[in-house]
Amino acid sequence: MAKYLVTGAAGFIGSSLVRALLDRGDEVRGIDNLSTGRRENLHDIIKRIDFRQVDILDLDAMHEACAGIDYIFHEAALPSVPKSLLDPLASNRANVDGTVNVLVAARDAKVKRVIYAASSSAYGDTPTLPKHEAMTPNPISPYAVAKLTSEYYMISFFRCYGLETVCLRYFNIFGPRQDPSSPYSGVLAKFSLQMLKGEQPTVFGDGEQSRDFNYIDNAVSANLLAAAAPASECAGRVFNVATGRRSTLNETFELLKPLTGFKGTLNYGPERGGDIKHSLADITLAQKHLGYKPLVNFEEGLRKTVEWYRSEASKAGA
Repeated sequence: MAKYLVTGAAGFIGSSLVRALLDRGDEVRGIDNLSTGRRENLHDIIKRIDFRQVDILDLDAMHEACAGIDYIFHEAALPSVPKSLLDPLASNRANVDGTVNVLVAARDAKVKRVIYAASSSAYGDTPTLPKHEAMTPNPISPYAVAKLTSEYYMISFFRCYGLETVCLRYFNIFGPRQDPSSPYSGVLAKFSLQMLKGEQPTVFGDGEQSRDFNYIDNAVSANLLAAAAPASECAGRVFNVATGRRSTLNETFELLKPLTGFKGTLNYGPERGGDIKHSLADITLAQKHLGYKPLVNFEEGLRKTVEWYRSEASKAGA
């Protein structure tokens, strides 16, 4: 039976991947330095996996973590544009140096394939929509530059060492276990919790910026497909992972109002540096080569997300 390693296993996406692998009956090792990941995300399943508190910047520890592993889902990162603007060195260490450590350890352990959590931020603010993988990257923030650099390392290790790698460019993933309390958290996590509490959410800009929001189950599905696809279809390649439709923040706010019972209005603040105006993915390549298709649409994803935050809030208040 194949053995899987998930880096960033205590994070939002990593913990969701761990659950999906366990649901299939797979053997899972998870690592996280718990700097942004939360042990609570794994509290009900941690005894079912080989969990290690490991930093991907520790190469010796990464060699140990990769021993006996067949597939790696590399989700560990400092996942924040604003944080990268405040500390570009830390962003580069975690998102580039850390990724190279993962690749070196995977190569040395003869891992079969590494699936990498790349980012749509690589496209930057290119006006052409939808974004497709053949477009010239135009990263704006230090975070975007770091994530794109790691894509190139993934492709390099495939070409130079024969290590199969697949890069999945995530577009605005949301859903259960995304931490709304972090100042760098995704907008939907913040909006959902604030509106459930009756607090006015803030948009930076006019609210007409649009995103291709993608529910977590779709991203997990893309990862599992990327691990299973023939190497001829996916190795050394980059794929968009999204829904192929976009919504503005103003539209999203209106959809959340009946779900949360919120009666107020949006607060509009100044635009933030490094943010892009519009994002929309062309998912043709992922459909063709991975067999990917979004399983949960935006409205259903919002409903599931709000339900989860409501449930968590009621547990906290119990």
